[in-house]
Amino acid sequence: QVQLVESGGGLAQPGGSLKLSCAASGSILSINAMGWYRQSPGKQRELVAAMATGGSTNYADSVKGRFTLSRDNAKNTMYLQMSSLKPEDTAVYYCNIDLYYREPVWRQRTRGNYWGQGTQVTVSS
Repeated sequence: QVQLVESGGGLAQPGGSLKLSCAASGSILSINAMGWYRQSPGKQRELVAAMATGGSTNYADSVKGRFTLSRDNAKNTMYLQMSSLKPEDTAVYYCNIDLYYREPVWRQRTRGNYWGQGTQVTVSS
């Protein structure tokens, strides 16, 4: 019913920038909270940035001042602008969205939580 498609990962040099996108498609009625997570080999998935329903954002201390989470409501798309990248930012990045959608059988308003497929970000010289 709902799909999240991520794009924008890749290779960047230390100090460089990348912008990740996460587009949601389907019978979406409204988006609640959203966030970006990352996972490095051997480590647990960690929250990088999150936006609450009202629009307030929170960032992990390790990315404050360098990463910016934003959203385009008209496109049901969220972004993560990453600047001043460091090698320790290397990870697979996942988007997560909590939303309401119209389920296809009974057409009821239904809440769901979805993950993107993940996109690799590598920061290396």
